[in-house]
Amino acid sequence: MSVRTGRADGVEACRSPAEAANGANVKIRTASAIGLSGGIALMFLGLVAQAQTASKTKLAHSAATEAMFGVRTFPQAEISPDGKRVAWVESLPGAGGAPSPNSAIYVAEISAPAAKRRISAGDGKAAHEEHDIAWSRDSKRLAFLSDALKSGQLQLFVADASGGAAKQLTHLKGFLAGPGWSPDSKTIAMLFTENATRAAGPLVAETPDEGVMSEDFLEQRLTLVDAASAKVRQISPKDLYVYEFDWSPDGKQLAITAAPGNGDDNWYVAGLFTIEAESGAMHDVQSKPGMQIADPLWSPDGKQIVFIGGLMSDEPIPGGDIYSTAAGGGAIKNLTPDAKWTATSLAWLPGSGGMLVTGIKDGQTHISRLDADGKARPVWTGAETLARGGFVPYVSLAGDGKTSAVVRESFAKPPEVWAGAIGDWKQVTHVNASLKPEWGDARSLQWTTDIGAVQGWLIYPSNFDPTKKYPLVVYVHGGPAWATTPTFPTRWQYPFALPSQGYFLLEPNPRGSYGQGEKFTQANVKDFGYGDFRDIMAGVDEAIKQAPVDPQRLGITGWSYGGFMAMWAVTQTNRFGAAVAGAGLSNYTSYYGENKIDQWMIPYFGATVYDDPAVYAKSSPITFIKQAKTPTLVVVGDRDGECPAPQSYEFWHALKTLGVPTEFVIYPNEGHMFANPVHSRDVIDRSVGWFDKYLGAGK
Repeated sequence: MSVRTGRADGVEACRSPAEAANGANVKIRTASAIGLSGGIALMFLGLVAQAQTASKTKLAHSAATEAMFGVRTFPQAEISPDGKRVAWVESLPGAGGAPSPNSAIYVAEISAPAAKRRISAGDGKAAHEEHDIAWSRDSKRLAFLSDALKSGQLQLFVADASGGAAKQLTHLKGFLAGPGWSPDSKTIAMLFTENATRAAGPLVAETPDEGVMSEDFLEQRLTLVDAASAKVRQISPKDLYVYEFDWSPDGKQLAITAAPGNGDDNWYVAGLFTIEAESGAMHDVQSKPGMQIADPLWSPDGKQIVFIGGLMSDEPIPGGDIYSTAAGGGAIKNLTPDAKWTATSLAWLPGSGGMLVTGIKDGQTHISRLDADGKARPVWTGAETLARGGFVPYVSLAGDGKTSAVVRESFAKPPEVWAGAIGDWKQVTHVNASLKPEWGDARSLQWTTDIGAVQGWLIYPSNFDPTKKYPLVVYVHGGPAWATTPTFPTRWQYPFALPSQGYFLLEPNPRGSYGQGEKFTQANVKDFGYGDFRDIMAGVDEAIKQAPVDPQRLGITGWSYGGFMAMWAVTQTNRFGAAVAGAGLSNYTSYYGENKIDQWMIPYFGATVYDDPAVYAKSSPITFIKQAKTPTLVVVGDRDGECPAPQSYEFWHALKTLGVPTEFVIYPNEGHMFANPVHSRDVIDRSVGWFDKYLGAGK
């Protein structure tokens, strides 16, 4: 099993203990009440003090909002290698049923899932952060991370799968992630960032900059822990940031993806290496692969390493083609050069059976078998998502190559753990049984543009009446290298409150998205806002043809790349009557020098902004700002390193100066993915209120 960085429970990792304590008393500042300082530090003064009361709309929380907040998520579900048990991580509710950063680990026999047992470093009753589970290769033990002994400080524990107290193996200070057992079940490898003050990854709220800026970084290192003696050894170099690893079949080496320098930024230029478990000696396999790479996996015979490679915009959502290279180095071979789908996770099948590939095809989860002859044969495709950590599709496969565990969800069904033969899974958990969708049916739409076939999802209003016409809001996904697949929305999918208020919701997968092959993903290179925007607008026209949409009441929203697209749209057309831009990008020229992950931009724009400023300017909404007339709500977190708040401030300032109706809200102590549920609820309320004001039923 290859191991990815970061907490298994994803977004909730953004919250530090201090931030979690903010609770419901956190207050939010609108931009009119603050001032911004310039300079490299980009510090925001007076953001927390003198805050204003949240949400002018004063909307009552709808049933849809409560459904989104009530979802219990499953960041991880893993089948035991012998295929007899399944272990999973399950989120726990906080006070009053609100989401919390805590999670619990359970194990059940597949033959008797109702008799589940909790695995914990505590007393098995109290709530803690417990996640990042890993089965020993002999299926007898589970390694996991827990902060049961000290809140906010994870440690590595091991527990017998059959029961008994957990054994603590580490006493470290810093951030731990992704344990993985050696083939002989004697050693556990993990990723460790000593003295780290926050979780790893660019989605997390950045530590505020202050004082003299430097290029000193805390490196995430590959660390080995002896399961018997608890001896800890950091084996990767101090100046190298390790992202993922996989044990060689003989347990003597590990394959790693790694790069020197800033961990959040240099994932985009990471290379493939091997490292000897005993000596720590490094060997260059592909230090400059010429693409983003992820999910390294050693072949069963130890001769090759396969990985996913392609154009990727975000570390948590890898996708692309499947490549192989000799473990000792050499040429890279693309095993899926003509695939019309995107691979997101890999698993070897026993013997010479090839690989099981999980990915995205036409907005759906797609599983195929990549045989030794290079041919991919479909195994299963469904209008649902089988996801790990709430992000890309993933299947946990047992040693027999047949039995598996998945987390299944769709627009209509909330997530639950399932296990069994692929495509014939049996439900293991029922924790979300009381939740029902508070939005209408979801239908897959297909349309054609100059790129060819484009797909998207059209969510119908609740209590849909075909004799009426409804407003429509376009919800553009982030990335852009990602895709909208059928998931039961959580509090981060804020537009899903709209169908319950009488809106259609269109979720397009334009060029640049996953799901149509790597050429489709790369089709927006040096073209942001042009071909992808044509695809989106063609999707709007298709929705108007297929459903009773009122063409005079159109809106657009999105987060991250979707936030950019909302900003871009209002400078390109007046067809939209309202927009909400979340964590958007208004000026790629200034953005290049403001964000903490500028390495992602060069593959997309072809050069740095200093070498080719024109290519950045032509895709910047601010270049065309005087064409904007659409009322636009702008929201962002003050510690967002991916899409810094000055980008939103610049756009809001321009709209305000030009007399366009606008509002700007900055949320304190938030990164790219909001950790505080109070802020998520406020975004939902403000967005619904904004669209109702300009597009609502009485308009």
